[in-house]
Order: sequence, then structure tokens, then C-alpha cells
Amino acid sequence: MQDFSLEQQRDQAVPVSSKETSTRVKLIHVLILGGLNAFGPLSTDMYLPSLPAISRDLGATMAQTQITLSACILGLALGQVIAGPISDAIGRRRPLLIGIAAYVLASLLCVFAPSVATLTILRFVQGFAGAAGLAIALATASDLYSGVALARCFALLMLVQGISPIVAPVVGSQLLVITSWHGVFVTLALIGVFMLLASAFGLGETLPMQRRQSGGLVATLGAFRDLLLDRRFIGYALSSGFAFAACIVYISVSPFVLQNIYGVSPQIFGLLFGINALGLVIMSQVSGRLVGRIAPQKLLAWGMAAIAIGGVALLVVVLSGIGLVGVLASAFVITGSLGFIMPNITTLALSDTKAAGSASALLGVLQLALGAITAPLVGLGGTASALPMAAVMAAFAIATLVTFLVLCRPARVSQVG
Repeated sequence: MQDFSLEQQRDQAVPVSSKETSTRVKLIHVLILGGLNAFGPLSTDMYLPSLPAISRDLGATMAQTQITLSACILGLALGQVIAGPISDAIGRRRPLLIGIAAYVLASLLCVFAPSVATLTILRFVQGFAGAAGLAIALATASDLYSGVALARCFALLMLVQGISPIVAPVVGSQLLVITSWHGVFVTLALIGVFMLLASAFGLGETLPMQRRQSGGLVATLGAFRDLLLDRRFIGYALSSGFAFAACIVYISVSPFVLQNIYGVSPQIFGLLFGINALGLVIMSQVSGRLVGRIAPQKLLAWGMAAIAIGGVALLVVVLSGIGLVGVLASAFVITGSLGFIMPNITTLALSDTKAAGSASALLGVLQLALGAITAPLVGLGGTASALPMAAVMAAFAIATLVTFLVLCRPARVSQVG
């Protein structure tokens, strides 16, 4: 088994919990956990080029079609609230396998959706089931690693996860050449089958009995209460939520903006979207290289500044009418900033908690719910202008930086100083 060798944690910038620590990140863990964590972008991004076609085929408006995307994102958010705490109580393996199996079934049912209303319901179920992969993947990583090794593990997971928003829209657009949007959901079902087999045979139980949370619903609610009262955790969760919401708005609205306003074909859209997503992959790996020498909190601050700059730039570009090149360049900065924000904010939020599943779930809910609620509202602005998209993305980007400065600044002293 090939391993990624990591440095000793002498200059560790995040606290090590009482869990057993490791200074090596195994390749098999990166591939499987990264694949599970990719359920989110795969489920949302692969069918992005199909949104206009779905709108036409099902006789739905742009806003109604976007709700199918928001329903999946909302399912991904709420499902983590269930899967995370359950995995804290009974272990990671069983809820993970059940969730993936349900994801496969829901994906197949989407193929036969006769209306946009039915597709919306099925997309929610698909996201709700796939949420087990997101919440449990992060919790499993925190079971296995700690400190700098955990931060690097998250950076490597983002490499695998980051490939999916590059490949997914390209695959989705090419599928439209040989099949309809129905083929996209068949492909998602096949991916689910592959991940079910990989998880069943390549990933054992990582949460031993002595570390499982007892007490049932009362203990779960108590864990959520403690996390919600933790100012540092809430600061990290809200900051990541605002940052992710900016990207969800782009994911949801850009197919209409780029294809209807700037005249981009579905195939070119998939390529352009993949190029933008490449920024996330590159920056996450830069972050992973630097995290042993620079504190995660400082790397996070760089990402927060970058997303604010990108958001303001996007708004200026749209208002000034610079055109497609300016829009794509600004979007590249925004998505690239997530490569610094997500692995470091996840490390800092999960590094010192006894309920990693619950913490991961809350983090996921706040990351996804804001964008899921906002995206269809942005769609109500119509396809005549890119201004609604740019204005909302800029607002979320600025809110990301402000929230970080207000709620997370004190943590910089305690974590690093």
C-alpha cells in the first residue's frame, strides 16, 4: 500500500486531541474518503450543463429548474445532521453503507422523473442519502489523523474532491452529446455503486466502541448545543457557510448566465467550469504544502482575503461590462480561495471535539443551506443580466471575511500564539 509520508508534528499549529495520532496519510484513505466527500460536487456539478435542457423538457422555468439543484444541496445539508450524530453513536461503517445504497436508488429513480416537481423531491432524497458520504468521510479522517497530519489529510481530500467539479461538468456536457440528461443520473448511480463497493471492502470501522457517544437523542442535542455555544466553532462554520454559498450561487446560476447571456455552448461551459474548479485543486495543494510551516489560521486568513477580493472584482466586472473574460477570472479567484479556506477551516473546527460526526454535520449544514436557499432567489432575477448573480456572490464573499474577522480573530492567539 502506497503512503504519503508526512513530517513529524514538531511545529504543530493546531492542538492534538487524546486520540491516537499518525504522521502518515495513507493513499487508500485519501482515495476512498475523497471519493465519498465528492458526492456533493458530483451530484450538483455533473448535471449543470443539463439545466437548460431539463427546463425545456419538463416545461419548467429557470427558477423552478434551479430548485431541483437547491433541493439536492438542501438534502446534502440536512442529511449530515442525521448521519453525523448516528455515526458518533453506532460507528461509521453501517450508516455510511446504508446512505450510499440509498443514494444509488434515488439516482436511478431520478431517471424516470416525469415532472420538475417529482425531480425536485427525488433530488432532495438523493442529496439526503449522499450526505452520509460527506459527514462520515470528514469524521473518519478525524478518527484517523490529528494536528498537521489532519490538515494535510483534508488538503489531500480536497485534491480528490476538487477533481470532481473539474471532471463532472465536462462529463455531463459530453453525455449530452450521446444521450439526454437522464444519462447523467444513470452515471451518478454507477458512481454510487463503485463507492459502495470501495467503502465496503476498503474501509473498516474507524470509531472504536470506547470512543462512541452514548445517551441517544439527549447526548446528540447536547453535542449540538455545545457546538452552537462555541464562538470559535460558530465563527468557522458561518465563515465557511458564506464562502460556500458564494460558490453555490455561481454553480446554480452560471449555466444560465454563461449560456444565455454570453452565448456559451454546454460543452464549452463544462470546460470553462472545470478550469475555474482547477483553481480550488491547485490552491488546496499549495495549502497542504504550507500547513506544516505556516499556521492554518494564517492560511485561512489569506483565503478569506482572496474571496473578498474576487467577489468585489466580479461585481465591478459585471457593472462595467468588461465581459466573459472578467467574469471567469473573478470566478477563478473565488473558487480558488476555497482551496485555502475549506481544509484549514475544517481542521480548526474539528481538531478539538469529542463529537466529530456532529461537528462535521453542523459544518456541512451551514456550508450548504445558505446557498441552497439563496440560489433559486437569485434565479428570480431572470437571465437578462448577470448582475443578480454578481451582487449576491460579492455580498457572501464580503460576509465571509467580516465574519472571520469578528468571530475568529481571538482564536488566532489561542491557536497559534
